[in-house]
Amino acid sequence: MSLRINDVAPNFTARTTQGTIDFHTWIGDQWAILFSHPKDFTPVCTTELGYMAKIEPEFERRNAKLIGLSVDPVEDHARWAADIEETQGAAVKYPMIGDTDLAVAKLYNMLPADAGDTSEGRTAATNATVRSVFVIGPDKRIKLMLTYPMTTGRNFDEILRVLDSMQLTAKYKVATPVNWKQGEDVIITPAVSNEEAQQSFPGFKTIKPYLRTTKQPG
Repeated sequence: MSLRINDVAPNFTARTTQGTIDFHTWIGDQWAILFSHPKDFTPVCTTELGYMAKIEPEFERRNAKLIGLSVDPVEDHARWAADIEETQGAAVKYPMIGDTDLAVAKLYNMLPADAGDTSEGRTAATNATVRSVFVIGPDKRIKLMLTYPMTTGRNFDEILRVLDSMQLTAKYKVATPVNWKQGEDVIITPAVSNEEAQQSFPGFKTIKPYLRTTKQPG
């Protein structure tokens, strides 16, 4: 199944390191970051999971929760978590999905439908496409999708930056420019008339009729 931005995130029931969950129920009224891994005990993923454990409070501050996925059993995840804490200096407190039947990987279009139905015998290379990040809103719709190669560690500070942008632009009629960071000027969306902009964003700057900037609201 092909997935696009603003599609409803496919729901599923799965075993995790914190028990069985219904994904949509688990999300509740928060934002969710689902990030996947091709196999346990892989070096790049070890660093990623450790870094996410370190910055989890930043996501919590933004009303967002983390959930990992790896195409291996939950029991292996527990052993891997011990390695992650030892080598990365942070304990993994968020749940990790055990996708041993490849169901979630297929549901999220990370593996083809004919990939089989078991993780047994599969390697990190055969699961190479299970390297995605999905940001899902409280409305259960996909807001962002990113897929990385196995040899390139993900930049999770970028996920925080994008989350800041999405939460801001969901609240105000603005967009964020290239390389925007929290506190910097934003763009007024074209749907806002100059008259409305003057009321909502007094003192805004017009660079071009289609490019108007203002201080970050809120």
